[in-house]
Amino acid sequence: MRLFLYFTSRQHLTHSIRLLLSEYCIFRFLLVFFHLRSFKMRVAIIGAGASGLTCIKCCKDEGLEPVCLEQEDSIGGLWYYTDEERHGSVYKSTVINTSKEMMCFSDFPIPKEYPPFMHHDWIMKYLHLYAKSFDLYKHIRYRTKVVDLGKVTDFEESGKWEIFFQDLNSKDPKEVKKEVYDAVMVCVGHHSEPSWPSFSGMDEFTRLKMHSHAYKDFKPFENKNVLVVGIGNSGGDIAVELSRHTSQVFLSTRRGAWVLSRMGKGGEPFDQQAIRRFASLIPIPIQLYLFTKTVNNRFDHEAFALRPQHPLTGQHPMVNDDLPHRIIAGGVVIKPNVTSFTKTGVVFEDGTQVNDLDAVIFCTGYKIGFKFIDHSILPVSDNKVELYKYVFPPNLAKPTLAVFGCIQPLGAIFPISELQARWATRVFCGKTSLPLKSIMMEDIEKKRKTMQERYYASKRHTIQVDYIPYCDELANEIGCKPNCVRLFFSDPGLALRCFFGPCTPSQYRLTGPGAWVGAKKAIEDAPGNVIYATKTRVLPQKENNGPNTTLVVLKLLVLLVVVFAILMRFFRET
Repeated sequence: MRLFLYFTSRQHLTHSIRLLLSEYCIFRFLLVFFHLRSFKMRVAIIGAGASGLTCIKCCKDEGLEPVCLEQEDSIGGLWYYTDEERHGSVYKSTVINTSKEMMCFSDFPIPKEYPPFMHHDWIMKYLHLYAKSFDLYKHIRYRTKVVDLGKVTDFEESGKWEIFFQDLNSKDPKEVKKEVYDAVMVCVGHHSEPSWPSFSGMDEFTRLKMHSHAYKDFKPFENKNVLVVGIGNSGGDIAVELSRHTSQVFLSTRRGAWVLSRMGKGGEPFDQQAIRRFASLIPIPIQLYLFTKTVNNRFDHEAFALRPQHPLTGQHPMVNDDLPHRIIAGGVVIKPNVTSFTKTGVVFEDGTQVNDLDAVIFCTGYKIGFKFIDHSILPVSDNKVELYKYVFPPNLAKPTLAVFGCIQPLGAIFPISELQARWATRVFCGKTSLPLKSIMMEDIEKKRKTMQERYYASKRHTIQVDYIPYCDELANEIGCKPNCVRLFFSDPGLALRCFFGPCTPSQYRLTGPGAWVGAKKAIEDAPGNVIYATKTRVLPQKENNGPNTTLVVLKLLVLLVVVFAILMRFFRET
């Protein structure tokens, strides 16, 4: 009774009400707090290739909820080989052009037992290892085909997307279903829709015409005369393979090409020798001279009818170890551009003809496009797509749509896709933001002008990027760009490896968000790991005649010069 009188008395009534209200507010606050902590942005990832897999992992790293929609019945994307032509797949003999230490994901080195340059079977093994190690499989829905993507009605406020898809394993695979997501990551690449050329009389040709997208192996072409049109990597690979089984292969090129080898000096992978930070200090004319001299020392491009008019950096070069050998053996005959077709042959620009062709294979690239995305959302014109830093469309009210791997780098694409994904997921979370649209458009235009100045006008060179500058640009957005000058004062040996050694992906895991404790060891082990698989026989030890004094002195002088240069740069920056 006394307690009741206490709470109902005038002097304590107001205090009691306030106490109850404050407890109610605290209760409501706790409910909201725990609800927000349990809420995860739901992110749709379209495609489970290399880019899609690293996007899943990056979403998990940032606390997002990834749902990967994959049209095929396996991961791998482009690298998932099938005997039939599908959305995108490689040919049977495909070997990657970048070495394993340069193409791996930054926190998951490729096992040292794998060959330095991997066949697509090895790449698939690596991707499965990656997916298993980071528990990515459970986030993938196979046989799910995305047919449309659109904004929700309140997109300007929510930034959400409607995804329309077909479940190809359901009773009615044509039924279109819909789901809503907070953000979308597009990982379909740009090797799915073949680009066909147009030549006079092409329709009159009565023999086989096909695009390299449909090529699987040499068997249908044995003992036949084949013309390969186009001198990119696919054109070179297919021409070389066919030349060992056909009667004759002709390789037609409009402008010629510089042909690089996978191997550099001493058998070390060429990309490990070329992609190094210190090279940026060398003036471009000197870089070009040395690069061209190195490439021509392998074989004279003019003597092999391959020398183009443009400089080595004016076009994406071909990487092919066997083409010069097949040319000198007569298996491949280099021809100029085609002017017209006849019923059974072609006429070339120099007036020569081939009149008994059995097949023509067009290795003429692909169209950049996204069939399931409306043009108003992601406009593509003449193989050009406007993306801020090649990732974000600049015209959206909310930065909740990102595109990955839609580039052609002078280096490996796996680490670039990973950096793109690390940046995009941080934008989705609000940990970093995009600039104003005007600034993004200015950056896009600047890159376009640089592209036009460097490369000749071609649909093939609209998405070209230099490896280290672009990786550093993305790393700046994330906050993980390595600083060799600061690193030199804490770990000089590691700093020198990062600056003078190959720019391996693990350099972007040394510091900042997503730093990995194994990054230093991965950088140090890279030179040995890349050749581990080739040392398959124990050799007798060489006699040790003691150190070469002259060489030791030269190395010390070089080290002193390097240290002086690094100190000077440090003092300028500070």
